Amino acid sequence: MDKLNFLTPGIPFSSKPNRNLENALKRIKELGLDGMEIEYVRGVIVDFPKMKSVGKLAKDLGLVLTAHAPYYINLYSKEKEKVNKSYQHILNTARLLDYAGGYSIVFHAAYYMGNKPLEVYPAVREHLIHISNLAEKEALRVFLRPELMGKKVQFGTLEEIVRLSKEIGNHILPCIDFAHLHARTGRYNSYEEFVKVFDYIAKELGEDALKEMHIHCSGIKYSLSGEQKHVNLRYSDFKYREFLKALKDYDICGVLVCESPNVEGDTLMLKRIYESM
Repeated sequence: MDKLNFLTPGIPFSSKPNRNLENALKRIKELGLDGMEIEYVRGVIVDFPKMKSVGKLAKDLGLVLTAHAPYYINLYSKEKEKVNKSYQHILNTARLLDYAGGYSIVFHAAYYMGNKPLEVYPAVREHLIHISNLAEKEALRVFLRPELMGKKVQFGTLEEIVRLSKEIGNHILPCIDFAHLHARTGRYNSYEEFVKVFDYIAKELGEDALKEMHIHCSGIKYSLSGEQKHVNLRYSDFKYREFLKALKDYDICGVLVCESPNVEGDTLMLKRIYESM
């Protein structure tokens, strides 16, 4: 991509006359935002004609679409049925977004299930290689992005998701959630730390990766075990002006999804501050 696009996390509250995807895209355009992350977090309804129509409208309006796969994915489950369903959740989300001409999908890859991270990584890696190969066979044109997770019981440290991208390639790139990174580590909330992340990604995945970023951010409450809940920016300790300055200084391109409960309000505020810099 040639710029940083600011996307809402789902349908804006101010969408009228009702909150559906079509009205959401029209409202996003009115607000001057750049697109939307479609939230399939509670489940995927496979409706290809619907997504083709949504994709056409997004293209006509010049908007970017991404998607978030269902929450209940666990590629390290000991139950084969749950792993198979996880495959389908990821692939169905990718198929629908591909049909709409979208950019990339995000998913929560796995839980450690009480095991050591180094024991979990190889299993997740093998599953993602298989999923990536299936996506390749279907000629899906969207990135598949394991997300940096905010709870310490979840697979998805910065190092894990970047390593997956480096080793698998193809469709796999990371989704860097800076709120989760802050909650998980208690750090990464300053300009110096934000650019450290970008330097690390460039070193491991190449400078081009900074032009194909998928970023999440928001305010967040957390404890010693990590993430508790997302909150509006004004109620958080997130140093979002320093974050935006880092994005600007490194000329980061791709998409930024502000997962604040204040769906369009905080997203629009971030974009306006960014553009004023």
